[in-house]
Amino acid sequence: MRKEFLIRSLVAIGFCWCCLTTRGQDTTLPRPQPKDTAAPRVQQDTSNRRFEKWKNNNIFQFFRNALTKGRPDSVVYVNTLTHLNTKSESPFKPYEGKIIRNIFIRGYGFEQTFTDTSKRLEYFGTKVLNQLHRKTRDWVIRDALFIKENTAVDAYKLADNERLIRSLNFIQDARIVVSYQPDNPDTVDLVVVVKDLFSIGGAIGSLGYPPLSIRGNISESNFLGTGQRILGGMNLEQNRSPAFGPQILYSKTFIGHSFTNVTASYTQINGNIYDNTPDETAWFVQLDRPLYAPQAHLAGGLRFGDFQNFNVYNKPDSIFYKYHYNTRDGWIGWNLGSNRFLSNTAVRDRKFIAFRYFKNDFDSVPGKIGNTFNFRFNNREAALTSFTFFRQDFYKTNYVYGFGTTEDLPIGYNIALTSGWYRQLYLDRLYAGIDANGFVITKRGGFAQLFLRSGVFMYRGNGQDGSVLVGASYYSPLFVFPNVKIRQYINFSFTRQIKRMGIDPLTINNVFGLRYFTGDSTFGVQRITLHSETTFWLNYKFLGFKFAPFAFGDLSFLTPENDKLQKSALYHGIGAGIRTRNENLVFNTIELRMVYFPRKTMQNTSFKIFINTGIQFRYNSTYVRQPDVIFLNTDGLNSIY
Repeated sequence: MRKEFLIRSLVAIGFCWCCLTTRGQDTTLPRPQPKDTAAPRVQQDTSNRRFEKWKNNNIFQFFRNALTKGRPDSVVYVNTLTHLNTKSESPFKPYEGKIIRNIFIRGYGFEQTFTDTSKRLEYFGTKVLNQLHRKTRDWVIRDALFIKENTAVDAYKLADNERLIRSLNFIQDARIVVSYQPDNPDTVDLVVVVKDLFSIGGAIGSLGYPPLSIRGNISESNFLGTGQRILGGMNLEQNRSPAFGPQILYSKTFIGHSFTNVTASYTQINGNIYDNTPDETAWFVQLDRPLYAPQAHLAGGLRFGDFQNFNVYNKPDSIFYKYHYNTRDGWIGWNLGSNRFLSNTAVRDRKFIAFRYFKNDFDSVPGKIGNTFNFRFNNREAALTSFTFFRQDFYKTNYVYGFGTTEDLPIGYNIALTSGWYRQLYLDRLYAGIDANGFVITKRGGFAQLFLRSGVFMYRGNGQDGSVLVGASYYSPLFVFPNVKIRQYINFSFTRQIKRMGIDPLTINNVFGLRYFTGDSTFGVQRITLHSETTFWLNYKFLGFKFAPFAFGDLSFLTPENDKLQKSALYHGIGAGIRTRNENLVFNTIELRMVYFPRKTMQNTSFKIFINTGIQFRYNSTYVRQPDVIFLNTDGLNSIY
């Protein structure tokens, strides 16, 4: 069990218990009534008297009041039994074409319920927390609006804007409500309703003695309600030289209504690119403008950074991977088509072209790497172009990743064709690749994704480093019972490498292999994997935390290089766990996972327990991305269900 995960989890839960002990008026169980003393009893049952005394004890009442039955926040039901997935644009269709007269902003704090904002949850220390938390300012929400007054209502545009606001990391949920004007039936008012998260968070990464070891951070994700994030962290260890290492990060969402985000960071405790030891000193500055809506014209980004690790843990030179590199990375893209075409949001099919140049330049590399091919430690430089066809509509649903808040899942397709020049170390090659995804919703309310990733490098007319990743994932309809909701998840993938030369071999310890398996020396050229997981969403809360137990099974075949399929090694794991989250907090989901691996290796034990506080269950609904080569051992953009 990873000690840092355990400590982080305990501190996060402890903080929330002390500060956010929910005693909601609308959900709290009735308190015991005082006994009627007007009619004395002749005989008293001693055991009953003791039970009554214990039942009225303050501690018992505290825990009894802390356990509440959940009520739907953003959930929509039909006849209270069947879960309904609704199209994002459906609520706005009846008002299509009417003129928007006024746009009002209405913000609610983290202590209010979204279904009935007139009711407030009574938290222990609410006054203190409200002094620490500033509700999001109206101008921050207006900076995220691309709908305008004195324009016609466009159902798709309103749905896209509502979803964009909901994606902000300091907003729990958002709605755009249309207010019909009886005195002027051709006009409407819009009310943008947002509910904040309690935006102050923190984590303890590790805590130990002896030797003394303290690692953690504290962050404010919505500083003074202005959409700015400030994070400060530190690492203090006796066996480190110097013993103290700082970390600071600043970011701002949607600067001046430009839909551009900025992030700057400096740290001496970054995880290095070899084994993630926190010994890397790094700084970077990043500007990012996503394609915030299908009809937006421009997207792009710019990133500069410098990364160098130091032997602060006094490792022997034989095992310390010393390196220093800097990176320069920029891309820009345009939505193709006339202004008239882009302004017609009823036509959802889009075409997008993008250009990217980046260079990772190593001043020094580990002596063990030298002049050999290694994707992490080689100089890399590329000029790439991508052409993307996409159409993504969205359904609003619940209980896929989150614990009842509104979630937006796409339907449609996204196909990106990428080509260009790529240099790795001393090898100049041409590259061509495809990243294709199809999203569907079944008649019964399940969500499915089909995906294909494939690429090849060309050198003197010969193909090298060919790759194919193909598969499908599926979320079943939500099965609703009185006190529990259930979803089934299944994922299948097939991966193959052809004539591998410069890219990393296939590994088993990743999302396309065997999750939580440890085995960096387990390599291959072909991988077949099946994941299955069943999640049970309980309809109870304790101290504001919702719980979701789950059970899972993973199965993966890995074929070694130069061997046949019959020589594939079978790896599998089974397990169970529980996730918990308070949706009013900015903290990520906390997960306890237990897994058993029948097959043992030198690097992997049979039974493992993990506590992870870094789980972020939110689908990445980005329409387009910067051009890049295909990766087979990671899904860093979270682009697969």
